[in-house]
Amino acid sequence: MPSITSANVANAIVKLVAADALPALVGNLVMGNLVNRDYEPTLAQAGDTVNIPIAPQMVANNIAEGGSVQPQNPSLGNAQIVLNTHAEATFQIPDITKVLAVPDLLRIYMQPAVIAIAEKIESDLMALYAGFSANSPLGTAGTPVTEALIDQAETTLFQAKVPSSEPKYLVVDSNTYSAMRQIPRFSEFQNTGDAGMRAMIDGTIGKIKDFYVIRSQYVSKTGSSPVGTHNMAFAKDAIGLVIRRLPQPLPGTGAIAEYAELGNFGMRVTMSYQPNTLSQQFTVDVLYGCAILRNGYGVQVNS
Repeated sequence: MPSITSANVANAIVKLVAADALPALVGNLVMGNLVNRDYEPTLAQAGDTVNIPIAPQMVANNIAEGGSVQPQNPSLGNAQIVLNTHAEATFQIPDITKVLAVPDLLRIYMQPAVIAIAEKIESDLMALYAGFSANSPLGTAGTPVTEALIDQAETTLFQAKVPSSEPKYLVVDSNTYSAMRQIPRFSEFQNTGDAGMRAMIDGTIGKIKDFYVIRSQYVSKTGSSPVGTHNMAFAKDAIGLVIRRLPQPLPGTGAIAEYAELGNFGMRVTMSYQPNTLSQQFTVDVLYGCAILRNGYGVQVNS
Protein backbone atom coordinates (compact mmCIF):
# COMPACT_ATOMS: atom_id res chain seq x y z
CA MET A 1 0.00 0.00 0.00
CA PRO A 2 1.52 3.38 -1.03
CA SER A 3 2.32 5.76 1.80
CA ILE A 4 0.44 9.02 2.21
CA THR A 5 2.67 11.99 1.44
CA SER A 6 2.12 15.70 1.01
CA ALA A 7 2.69 15.29 -2.73
CA ASN A 8 0.01 12.61 -2.95
CA VAL A 9 -2.43 14.77 -1.02
CA ALA A 10 -1.70 17.79 -3.23
CA ASN A 11 -2.30 15.79 -6.41
CA ALA A 12 -5.49 14.36 -4.95
CA ILE A 13 -6.80 17.87 -4.19
CA VAL A 14 -6.21 19.05 -7.76
CA LYS A 15 -7.88 15.94 -9.16
CA LEU A 16 -10.85 16.53 -6.87
CA VAL A 17 -11.19 20.11 -8.12
CA ALA A 18 -10.84 19.03 -11.76
CA ALA A 19 -13.49 16.36 -11.37
CA ASP A 20 -16.03 18.99 -10.31
CA ALA A 21 -14.97 21.66 -12.80
CA LEU A 22 -15.82 20.27 -16.22
CA PRO A 23 -19.34 18.93 -15.56
CA ALA A 24 -20.20 22.33 -14.13
CA LEU A 25 -18.82 24.05 -17.24
CA VAL A 26 -20.76 21.85 -19.67
CA GLY A 27 -23.92 22.32 -17.63
CA ASN A 28 -23.70 26.12 -17.94
CA LEU A 29 -23.08 26.20 -21.70
CA VAL A 30 -25.84 26.78 -24.24
CA MET A 31 -24.18 27.63 -27.54
CA GLY A 32 -21.14 25.58 -26.60
CA ASN A 33 -23.29 22.46 -26.56
CA LEU A 34 -24.92 23.18 -29.94
CA VAL A 35 -22.03 24.06 -32.26
CA ASN A 36 -19.45 21.82 -33.92
CA ARG A 37 -16.88 21.14 -31.21
CA ASP A 38 -13.33 20.04 -31.94
CA TYR A 39 -11.21 18.88 -29.04
CA GLU A 40 -7.94 16.99 -29.16
CA PRO A 41 -5.80 16.31 -26.08
CA THR A 42 -2.77 17.82 -27.79
CA LEU A 43 -0.74 20.67 -26.35
CA ALA A 44 -1.16 24.10 -27.93
CA GLN A 45 -0.27 27.70 -27.26
CA ALA A 46 -2.34 30.87 -27.62
CA GLY A 47 -2.19 32.07 -31.21
CA ASP A 48 -1.93 28.63 -32.81
CA THR A 49 -4.13 28.01 -35.86
CA VAL A 50 -6.26 24.90 -36.32
CA ASN A 51 -7.29 23.90 -39.84
CA ILE A 52 -10.69 22.22 -40.11
CA PRO A 53 -11.47 20.56 -43.48
CA ILE A 54 -14.88 21.17 -45.02
CA ALA A 55 -16.36 18.56 -47.36
CA PRO A 56 -16.69 19.72 -50.99
CA GLN A 57 -19.89 19.65 -53.05
CA MET A 58 -20.15 17.21 -55.95
CA VAL A 59 -22.70 16.56 -58.67
CA ALA A 60 -24.20 13.30 -59.90
CA ASN A 61 -23.66 12.32 -63.51
CA ASN A 62 -26.24 10.32 -65.44
CA ILE A 63 -24.03 7.90 -67.31
CA ALA A 64 -25.56 6.68 -70.55
CA GLU A 65 -25.14 3.16 -71.88
CA GLY A 66 -21.69 2.88 -73.36
CA GLY A 67 -20.70 6.21 -71.85
CA SER A 68 -17.90 6.97 -69.43
CA VAL A 69 -17.64 8.45 -65.99
CA GLN A 70 -16.92 12.14 -65.56
CA PRO A 71 -14.11 12.63 -63.03
CA GLN A 72 -14.56 15.59 -60.75
CA ASN A 73 -11.91 17.63 -59.05
CA PRO A 74 -13.64 18.80 -55.89
CA SER A 75 -11.88 21.44 -53.87
CA LEU A 76 -11.66 20.57 -50.20
CA GLY A 77 -12.72 23.55 -48.15
CA ASN A 78 -10.81 24.74 -45.12
CA ALA A 79 -11.81 26.79 -42.10
CA GLN A 80 -9.07 28.28 -39.96
CA ILE A 81 -9.76 28.80 -36.30
CA VAL A 82 -7.20 30.68 -34.25
CA LEU A 83 -6.77 29.72 -30.61
CA ASN A 84 -6.90 33.36 -29.58
CA THR A 85 -8.68 33.13 -26.24
CA HIS A 86 -7.07 31.95 -23.04
CA ALA A 87 -9.84 32.31 -20.47
CA GLU A 88 -9.10 31.86 -16.78
CA ALA A 89 -10.82 32.24 -13.44
CA THR A 90 -8.77 32.20 -10.25
CA PHE A 91 -9.79 31.91 -6.62
CA GLN A 92 -8.05 31.36 -3.31
CA ILE A 93 -8.97 29.07 -0.41
CA PRO A 94 -7.46 30.06 2.96
CA ASP A 95 -8.01 26.70 4.68
CA ILE A 96 -7.82 23.82 2.21
CA THR A 97 -8.41 21.25 4.96
CA LYS A 98 -11.99 22.47 5.34
CA VAL A 99 -12.60 21.81 1.66
CA LEU A 100 -11.32 18.27 2.01
CA ALA A 101 -13.54 17.70 5.02
CA VAL A 102 -16.64 19.28 3.45
CA PRO A 103 -16.69 18.67 -0.33
CA ASP A 104 -19.72 20.93 -0.78
CA LEU A 105 -17.48 23.89 0.07
CA LEU A 106 -15.37 23.09 -2.97
CA ARG A 107 -18.40 23.36 -5.22
CA ILE A 108 -19.26 26.72 -3.68
CA TYR A 109 -15.79 28.00 -4.55
CA MET A 110 -15.66 26.29 -7.93
CA GLN A 111 -19.05 27.20 -9.38
CA PRO A 112 -18.51 30.97 -9.83
CA ALA A 113 -15.15 30.35 -11.52
CA VAL A 114 -16.60 27.82 -13.95
CA ILE A 115 -19.64 29.98 -14.70
CA ALA A 116 -17.34 32.90 -15.52
CA ILE A 117 -15.54 30.79 -18.12
CA ALA A 118 -18.83 29.50 -19.54
CA GLU A 119 -20.09 33.08 -19.89
CA LYS A 120 -16.94 34.02 -21.81
CA ILE A 121 -17.33 31.11 -24.23
CA GLU A 122 -21.04 31.82 -24.73
CA SER A 123 -20.49 35.52 -25.38
CA ASP A 124 -17.75 34.83 -27.93
CA LEU A 125 -19.93 32.33 -29.79
CA MET A 126 -22.94 34.66 -29.86
CA ALA A 127 -20.73 37.49 -31.13
CA LEU A 128 -20.21 35.54 -34.38
CA TYR A 129 -23.65 36.60 -35.64
CA ALA A 130 -22.12 39.21 -37.96
CA GLY A 131 -20.14 36.47 -39.72
CA PHE A 132 -23.30 35.04 -41.27
CA SER A 133 -23.01 37.06 -44.45
CA ALA A 134 -24.10 34.43 -46.99
CA ASN A 135 -27.75 34.91 -46.00
CA SER A 136 -29.33 38.35 -45.63
CA PRO A 137 -30.23 39.23 -42.02
CA LEU A 138 -33.88 38.80 -41.15
CA GLY A 139 -36.04 40.92 -38.87
CA THR A 140 -35.78 44.50 -37.64
CA ALA A 141 -34.22 45.94 -34.50
CA GLY A 142 -36.80 46.71 -31.83
CA THR A 143 -39.54 44.69 -33.59
CA PRO A 144 -40.81 41.43 -32.03
CA VAL A 145 -40.41 38.26 -34.04
CA THR A 146 -43.44 36.85 -35.84
CA GLU A 147 -44.43 33.44 -37.10
CA ALA A 148 -43.71 34.60 -40.64
CA LEU A 149 -40.16 35.64 -39.64
CA ILE A 150 -39.43 32.26 -38.06
CA ASP A 151 -40.83 30.57 -41.15
CA GLN A 152 -38.58 32.71 -43.34
CA ALA A 153 -35.51 31.74 -41.26
CA GLU A 154 -36.25 28.05 -41.73
CA THR A 155 -36.81 28.55 -45.46
CA THR A 156 -33.49 30.39 -45.71
CA LEU A 157 -31.57 27.48 -44.22
CA PHE A 158 -33.45 25.00 -46.41
CA GLN A 159 -32.53 26.97 -49.52
CA ALA A 160 -28.91 26.97 -48.30
CA LYS A 161 -29.13 23.16 -48.55
CA VAL A 162 -28.82 22.43 -44.87
CA PRO A 163 -29.58 18.68 -44.69
CA SER A 164 -33.11 18.00 -43.48
CA SER A 165 -31.76 15.40 -41.07
CA GLU A 166 -29.48 17.92 -39.34
CA PRO A 167 -30.96 19.61 -36.26
CA LYS A 168 -31.52 23.35 -36.55
CA TYR A 169 -31.45 25.74 -33.61
CA LEU A 170 -32.90 29.16 -32.94
CA VAL A 171 -31.09 30.83 -30.02
CA VAL A 172 -32.86 33.96 -28.79
CA ASP A 173 -32.76 36.38 -25.86
CA SER A 174 -35.34 36.47 -23.07
CA ASN A 175 -37.56 39.14 -24.67
CA THR A 176 -37.72 37.32 -27.99
CA TYR A 177 -38.46 34.04 -26.22
CA SER A 178 -41.27 35.72 -24.32
CA ALA A 179 -42.70 37.21 -27.53
CA MET A 180 -42.64 33.78 -29.18
CA ARG A 181 -44.54 32.23 -26.26
CA GLN A 182 -47.32 34.75 -26.86
CA ILE A 183 -47.83 34.00 -30.56
CA PRO A 184 -51.34 32.46 -30.43
CA ARG A 185 -50.67 29.66 -32.91
CA PHE A 186 -47.74 28.48 -30.80
CA SER A 187 -49.29 28.74 -27.36
CA GLU A 188 -52.91 27.65 -27.68
CA PHE A 189 -53.96 24.06 -27.22
CA GLN A 190 -56.44 24.10 -30.10
CA ASN A 191 -53.60 24.99 -32.47
CA THR A 192 -50.63 22.99 -31.22
CA GLY A 193 -52.02 20.46 -28.76
CA ASP A 194 -49.65 19.43 -25.99
CA ALA A 195 -46.90 21.71 -27.32
CA GLY A 196 -49.10 24.74 -26.74
CA MET A 197 -49.95 23.56 -23.23
CA ARG A 198 -46.25 23.18 -22.49
CA ALA A 199 -45.62 26.78 -23.55
CA MET A 200 -48.45 27.97 -21.32
CA ILE A 201 -47.74 25.85 -18.24
CA ASP A 202 -44.01 25.08 -18.26
CA GLY A 203 -42.95 28.20 -20.15
CA THR A 204 -40.86 26.15 -22.60
CA ILE A 205 -41.37 26.46 -26.34
CA GLY A 206 -39.61 23.34 -27.49
CA LYS A 207 -39.63 23.02 -31.26
CA ILE A 208 -41.17 25.42 -33.79
CA LYS A 209 -41.04 25.12 -37.58
CA ASP A 210 -38.18 22.61 -37.36
CA PHE A 211 -36.17 24.81 -34.96
CA TYR A 212 -35.24 23.81 -31.45
CA VAL A 213 -35.83 27.12 -29.69
CA ILE A 214 -33.37 27.87 -26.89
CA ARG A 215 -33.11 30.91 -24.64
CA SER A 216 -29.73 32.46 -23.85
CA GLN A 217 -28.69 35.31 -21.58
CA TYR A 218 -25.74 36.16 -23.83
CA VAL A 219 -27.35 37.03 -27.16
CA SER A 220 -25.45 39.99 -28.63
CA LYS A 221 -27.12 43.41 -28.50
CA THR A 222 -26.09 46.59 -30.31
CA GLY A 223 -27.33 50.16 -30.48
CA SER A 224 -29.40 52.09 -27.98
CA SER A 225 -32.68 53.27 -29.51
CA PRO A 226 -33.88 50.81 -30.51
CA VAL A 227 -31.60 48.11 -29.17
CA GLY A 228 -30.80 45.54 -31.83
CA THR A 229 -30.97 41.95 -30.60
CA HIS A 230 -29.05 39.55 -32.81
CA ASN A 231 -30.68 36.16 -32.39
CA MET A 232 -29.23 33.33 -34.48
CA ALA A 233 -30.78 30.50 -36.48
CA PHE A 234 -28.22 27.89 -37.46
CA ALA A 235 -27.25 24.28 -37.94
CA LYS A 236 -24.46 22.64 -35.97
CA ASP A 237 -21.82 22.91 -38.71
CA ALA A 238 -22.34 26.66 -39.04
CA ILE A 239 -20.00 27.42 -36.13
CA GLY A 240 -16.88 25.72 -34.84
CA LEU A 241 -15.47 25.76 -31.32
CA VAL A 242 -11.92 24.42 -30.98
CA ILE A 243 -10.40 23.64 -27.59
CA ARG A 244 -6.84 22.48 -26.95
CA ARG A 245 -4.78 21.45 -23.95
CA LEU A 246 -2.55 23.93 -22.18
CA PRO A 247 0.95 22.80 -21.12
CA GLN A 248 1.72 21.61 -17.62
CA PRO A 249 3.61 24.10 -15.40
CA LEU A 250 7.35 23.62 -15.15
CA PRO A 251 8.39 21.04 -12.54
CA GLY A 252 9.66 22.48 -9.30
CA THR A 253 7.81 25.76 -9.63
CA GLY A 254 5.41 24.91 -6.82
CA ALA A 255 2.35 24.51 -9.07
CA ILE A 256 0.42 21.31 -9.71
CA ALA A 257 -1.94 20.95 -12.68
CA GLU A 258 -4.56 18.41 -13.67
CA TYR A 259 -6.61 18.16 -16.85
CA ALA A 260 -10.38 17.88 -16.79
CA GLU A 261 -11.70 16.32 -19.99
CA LEU A 262 -15.22 15.29 -20.90
CA GLY A 263 -16.45 14.61 -24.41
CA ASN A 264 -15.28 17.47 -26.60
CA PHE A 265 -14.29 19.77 -23.77
CA GLY A 266 -11.02 20.10 -21.94
CA MET A 267 -9.67 22.48 -19.34
CA ARG A 268 -6.78 22.77 -16.92
CA VAL A 269 -6.91 23.18 -13.16
CA THR A 270 -3.75 24.50 -11.47
CA MET A 271 -3.06 24.72 -7.73
CA SER A 272 -0.27 26.80 -6.24
CA TYR A 273 0.57 28.26 -2.84
CA GLN A 274 0.43 32.03 -2.31
CA PRO A 275 2.71 33.01 0.61
CA ASN A 276 1.44 36.61 0.65
CA THR A 277 -2.06 35.47 1.60
CA LEU A 278 -1.14 32.11 3.18
CA SER A 279 -3.70 30.38 0.98
CA GLN A 280 -3.97 27.86 -1.81
CA GLN A 281 -4.69 29.40 -5.19
CA PHE A 282 -6.68 27.58 -7.86
CA THR A 283 -6.79 28.64 -11.50
CA VAL A 284 -9.27 27.13 -13.93
CA ASP A 285 -8.34 27.96 -17.52
CA VAL A 286 -9.13 26.90 -21.07
CA LEU A 287 -7.57 27.68 -24.46
CA TYR A 288 -10.05 27.96 -27.32
CA GLY A 289 -11.04 29.66 -30.53
CA CYS A 290 -14.32 29.93 -32.42
CA ALA A 291 -15.28 30.91 -35.95
CA ILE A 292 -17.82 30.45 -38.72
CA LEU A 293 -17.40 27.11 -40.50
CA ARG A 294 -20.24 27.06 -43.07
CA ASN A 295 -21.46 30.58 -43.71
CA GLY A 296 -24.68 29.53 -45.42
CA TYR A 297 -25.75 27.34 -42.50
CA GLY A 298 -26.65 30.31 -40.31
CA VAL A 299 -28.71 33.50 -40.46
CA GLN A 300 -29.31 36.48 -38.18
CA VAL A 301 -32.84 36.84 -36.83
CA ASN A 302 -32.95 40.37 -35.45
CA SER A 303 -35.53 41.72 -33.07
